[in-house]
Amino acid sequence: MRVGLIRALTTSDRRILHAHADLLAGSFGFDVLTRCIPDQPFGVYDDASSRTAAPKVAALAQQMAGGVDALIISCCADPGLTETRAVLDIPVIGAGSAAAAAALAFGGRAGVLGLTHQAPGPIAEALGETMLLIDGPDSSGIPEGFLTPTGIFDALAQAHMLVDAGAELIVPGSTGLSSIGMTAVLRDRLGVPVIDPVTAAGSVLLSGAAARTMQLV
Repeated sequence: MRVGLIRALTTSDRRILHAHADLLAGSFGFDVLTRCIPDQPFGVYDDASSRTAAPKVAALAQQMAGGVDALIISCCADPGLTETRAVLDIPVIGAGSAAAAAALAFGGRAGVLGLTHQAPGPIAEALGETMLLIDGPDSSGIPEGFLTPTGIFDALAQAHMLVDAGAELIVPGSTGLSSIGMTAVLRDRLGVPVIDPVTAAGSVLLSGAAARTMQLV
């Protein structure tokens, strides 16, 4: 499957740019084409930056649609998801919505680990009262914060605090954690399920493709 992946973060660092594509290719064997939106070097980190990103994501999606079988918006805020689905006839998956759906499938109290003390809209709306948030460290206010030693340490500390507060699984509220491979680290350290939003989106695509194949048999 040829998958278009949209990063809601402007970067020229090829390691960061292609981190999610490498994750999807390694997990599912997808052939991934990655592009990033322009003029957002700090990515999406609040409601205002999400609103700014939405039309850029939708425009980029339309440019990419002709060369791919499906699209993933690799951001937990799902900027531009509704607008993109309205104009394209290929599957479009948001990482935030996919992560929330996976959390609901697991069941239990979901601790959301993200950039701020607010969960991204798609995750908060889907999880509702099953969601657990805490007042934790503040160093990772933007996605780049997870790339620093302090950001990594604080993410680990906040994840432990969520489990101590009663979280039965962890849902990262930023795909920046996927960029640094934090999901595997958290699983080893915490002993509870940790949902990677990027691979959750890949799982949705894979299950959808399998369902469409079954319909044709």
